[in-house]
Amino acid sequence: MGSDSRTNQAKTGLRTVVADHVAVMLQLEALEPQLEQAARKMTWALRCGGKVLWMGNGGSAADSQHLAAELVGRFVRERPGLASIALTTNSSLLTALSNDFSFEDIFSRQIEALCCPEDVVVAISTSGRSRNVIAGLCAARRRGAFTIALTGSNGIMEENADLCIRVPSDCTARIQEAHILIGHILCDWVEADLD
Repeated sequence: MGSDSRTNQAKTGLRTVVADHVAVMLQLEALEPQLEQAARKMTWALRCGGKVLWMGNGGSAADSQHLAAELVGRFVRERPGLASIALTTNSSLLTALSNDFSFEDIFSRQIEALCCPEDVVVAISTSGRSRNVIAGLCAARRRGAFTIALTGSNGIMEENADLCIRVPSDCTARIQEAHILIGHILCDWVEADLD
């Protein structure tokens, strides 16, 4: 196979990926009521002295860190920092909890230590089946915090969250792309509400 043939296949693949991405993103408009509710709850928490806690595994851990940074730093507006923590960043804590308890406890134990009833806990899982994320949601609900699950079209997180925002896809890459856009929308709306 010549390089021109590979290049043409790559371009066809690119067009397909972009078309799939756009199709999923356009479906997010139907989630506007859930996004508005999530932004209202996050804004209320921050106004009341609460914080937004984020958790997830792998790419969702990276999204948690990214979105916590948008709130602590800024998204697009100059404003004071907002209280937000990614429960995915302390490697000493994560490895200690995994070793001394279990990997399933890495988020729930942090929630027990850090979470207050005024807080919002955002759980991100493309599969909707991550046991440690679900355990964190359950711990947050026991603490009285408002819980938001960001997931794809499958999974069982809805049973364990006050609000479940389901990306209408079962493709991990498209779900992850939608999650970061949803996170950016939430950060934008929270900033606007607190401005």
